[in-house]
Parts: sequence; C-alpha cells; structure tokens
Amino acid sequence: MTDATVTRISVIILTWNGRQYLKDCLESLAAQTFHNFETILLDNGSHDGTEAYVREAFPWVRSIRLPENSGFAAGNNMAFAECRSEFIVTLNNDTMVDSGFLAELLKSAEADLQVGMVAAKMLNFFEKDRIDSVGVSVAPNGMGHNIGVGEQNGGQYDQPSEVFGPCAGAALYRREMLDETGFFDPDFFAYYEDLDLAWRGRLAGWRCVTAPGAVVHHVHSASSGRMSEFTVFHTHRNKWFVIIKNWPASLIFRQLPLILAYDAAALLLSVLKGRIRPALSARFHVLMELPNLLRKRSQVAEMRKIPMGNIQQLFVPAASPLKTLRRKMGSGV
Repeated sequence: MTDATVTRISVIILTWNGRQYLKDCLESLAAQTFHNFETILLDNGSHDGTEAYVREAFPWVRSIRLPENSGFAAGNNMAFAECRSEFIVTLNNDTMVDSGFLAELLKSAEADLQVGMVAAKMLNFFEKDRIDSVGVSVAPNGMGHNIGVGEQNGGQYDQPSEVFGPCAGAALYRREMLDETGFFDPDFFAYYEDLDLAWRGRLAGWRCVTAPGAVVHHVHSASSGRMSEFTVFHTHRNKWFVIIKNWPASLIFRQLPLILAYDAAALLLSVLKGRIRPALSARFHVLMELPNLLRKRSQVAEMRKIPMGNIQQLFVPAASPLKTLRRKMGSGV
C-alpha cells in the first residue's frame, strides 16, 4: 500500500488468535485516504488460521509469524526491526479505523518537529459515542490512565492538545525519537509498555499531542480479558517497573506515601475480586527484577534532558484511593 519509493509510515499490527477481528481492521486500512504506508502483521503464535487467511485475503500485508506468543512489547519490537519508514504506527488488531486515520496522525506529527508521539481518538467499537482513550495521562500515584475512558463523546476532546503519551493501541511514533529512546521494553510483555515509552520520550524532551481526527473504533480488552489473572499480574507489576525505571529518586521519595496508599488499595481490590495470587506474585517479581530495573534506570537517566520542575508539570491529579477503589469495583477492572 505505497505510492512512493520511500515509505513514510509503517503500520504494525500484532495478533494472537484474533482472526475474527482482522477483516474490519485490514479493510479499514485499505480504505485510507493516505496511501504511502506499509502494513506489517506480526502473528504471535496464533493457531486459528490467521496466517493462511491474511495471505489469501490481504496479500498486500507483510506477515511475520512467530512460533509462540512473545507478548505485545517484544512482538512490536520484532516488527519494528522490519520497518524503514519515518513514522511508526502501532495498531491493535481489534480495531477499525476511519479513512483519514493515517493522514490525521501524520498531520499532527508534521506540525512540530519536537512531536515524537501522537495519540489517536479511540472510541468503543460497540458504543460508537463512548470514548476508550484520547491519550494517556500519568498521576503522582504512579498509575497511568486512558484519558476520557468511558466518557460520552460530546466533542470535549475535538481540539488538538498536549498529553503525556499515547495509548499504543492506536499511536504514531517518530523514528527519530525511537532511535534515541528505544522502542518497547520486552520485559513488560503487555500493559504499561506504552507508558514506559512515553516516559522515556518525555524525559528526552519529546512532546506528545492528540490527533482528534484520527478516529479508531476499539474492542476493549479483546485479547486478555477484564480483571483476568494475566491482566492483574502485568498491570500490578509493570506499574512498579515504570516507576523504578523512569522516576527521579527525589520524586519517588516525595510521592512514596501516595504510591503505597494506592498500591494497598489495588491489593485490597485483588482480594475482593479473588485475584490476590497474581497480585502478590507481581510484587515478588518486581523484587526479583530489581537489579535489571536499576541497570535500565541508569540508561534512562543518561538520556534525560528536562529539569525536575518540568517533570512535575507532567502529572495530573489523582482521585483518592477509596474513590478509585469504588470505581474499580463497579467497572470490573
């Protein structure tokens, strides 16, 4: 799907037993108004006939098949190694994009050379007027949040704005930034890998903006499930991975009481939901990985360009631990 000798955008799609979603996703990419892109589909060890289906129905897609599931982070990295374009777009397989999706992402990136990341406007696949994400924010409690999730889409996010980072389910990254910061950390496997990358990008001085016209319809949590043991383990563990890797020491010590309060609330929620085993396992795994995390932390510190005051301005306020607990109890996540 290119119309020039130099491909400007590489779209990376990971799939794992998600053949049922690919028709909508790939047909919507084929209908883009912007044509100078390639599509790389990485099959993470599916056993649902994905490979044969894509080869027959979408021969313009470059397909890579792995023998087993390597995870979202590592899978994207393997696909990235095949990309030669100026911009990289990560896209979940359980999405359907509007025809101007790529054009709008590119327009936002080209408006400022310091924009290293662009967040698409993700809407719920089944409730077209409900928001899934318009970017990711980060709070002083260490948690990342999808901006606008669950809100009615009433135009409140229709103006381009600066956000902390994009949700990797539908995001554009500038290669120049990735050459400096690296791509996803494969040790995350899944969840929070986009927040970790956003931290590295922001610390290195890159910006992230929204592209409200880049609309994506998303089947939320189609692959891993809501509040599954897999989800609990990786979200609880990877939150600490992000903090230890990226936060300056003075910031960690200042916010530690708040971080621990929310961590206790997360543990309580795990007890109430019958998911205490993966929650405890996650924290044990953080301790086991501490030497590796500290090594990575020193690498992140070396690329940091913005002062402490600028880092603190990146946070958004967090709701109280009890309010967050009540919301999580009601939502089932």
